[in-house]
Amino acid sequence: MTLAQAVIDGADPEELARLEVPSSFRAAHTRKDQVGMFGRVPHGVDGVDKDVTTSIHVDEVPMPELAPDEVLIAVMASAINFNTVWTAMFEPIPTFAFLERFGRTDPRHDQDFHVLGSDASGVIVRMGAGVKHWKIGDRIVTSPAYVDSQDPVSHADSMLGSDLRAWGFETNYGGLAEFAVVKATQLLPKPRHLSWEEAACNMLCASTAYRMLVGEHGSRMKQGDVVLVWGATGGLGGYGVQLVKNGGGIPVGVVSSPEKAELLRRMGCEHIVDRSQFDHLDDEKAWRRFGAEIRRQVGEDPNIVFEHTGKDTFGASVYLARRGGSVVTCGSSSGYAHTYDNRHLWMKLKSIIGSHGANYQECHEVNRLLSLGMLQPTLSTVYPLDRTGEATRAVQRNEHVGKVGVLCLAPAEDLGIEDPALRERIGEDRIRMFRG
Repeated sequence: MTLAQAVIDGADPEELARLEVPSSFRAAHTRKDQVGMFGRVPHGVDGVDKDVTTSIHVDEVPMPELAPDEVLIAVMASAINFNTVWTAMFEPIPTFAFLERFGRTDPRHDQDFHVLGSDASGVIVRMGAGVKHWKIGDRIVTSPAYVDSQDPVSHADSMLGSDLRAWGFETNYGGLAEFAVVKATQLLPKPRHLSWEEAACNMLCASTAYRMLVGEHGSRMKQGDVVLVWGATGGLGGYGVQLVKNGGGIPVGVVSSPEKAELLRRMGCEHIVDRSQFDHLDDEKAWRRFGAEIRRQVGEDPNIVFEHTGKDTFGASVYLARRGGSVVTCGSSSGYAHTYDNRHLWMKLKSIIGSHGANYQECHEVNRLLSLGMLQPTLSTVYPLDRTGEATRAVQRNEHVGKVGVLCLAPAEDLGIEDPALRERIGEDRIRMFRG
């Protein structure tokens, strides 16, 4: 019996420890010799379509050795994040530049392939000599921050570490594979009432949203705050809306279709702005109309703007935040070069808060909310590992809502549920809210 099959069959820890680790495994990856395949013009400019189905490959890669603070996990399921799209388009720079730089201190990562994926659920099958608190056979989910625990600042906030890396984006051997290598400081217990794919889709986006809204390093939302959430049915936005509601805030969700608006209503979000009703968001006239619509619905301007789309919306975000309010940003999926009218920032005493990922404690808090059923997965669609390119393409083309999952070793959906009683108490309609 192979190690992978033993994990699928639910073998006990002793058997997992006895079985041989394979010399190679199947993984979704990009290839260094294809870095220039799309040319230098950015995706979407002048009609350029960098189709990621042509740059993502699924086949065998060699198994690496483990460092003392690392574990090898058999990956049951993973998920697509926008950093997967960036990697596969080789934008804004090819991620092989990250791997080459990392390779100066850890040569394992500097390869001619890059295994993708910053989310995973699975089973621990091997541990480095320095790993504590975990054991072979533990069912886990991964958090995305690959942190140097010997950097002093990481003990204040690991996201400030000079050697912080996004796992599966700035490191090799990510989660879109049959096996993955993670640090022990990325491990969290899998929520027992969730399936493998439901558990795998949460941590990167949910923890990022938590830090932006709730954590002490973000906007520190309080009860009654009006929060404008761009892309409110997307991977980040779907968790943002839930966290605002959980914390007593008032979410105003921005979507682009009636179907997405209906999903927001099912989530309990009463205030919805259909972005398609505003032709352009690049001038102040449009911003005024947008602000008037928010005030019509809730009677006041947003305390917080939850911003991750970047270039297309950032000017509007700065304008729309109330006097003394804040714009908290974690990304720029529509482009990094933001422009805004600075008068609206300084004269109205607004602030811009940069937020990146989440530290281990913040990830723990989010995983606790998921495990209690107070935060629900935003999983909408699931693909097999062989179709990782198609799954990433759906996110690239914004043809999805919530999160897109990928089955790795799990042979089918809806496996791995250990606490059906809790699941029943929460309700299938809530857990599967984004499905279908």
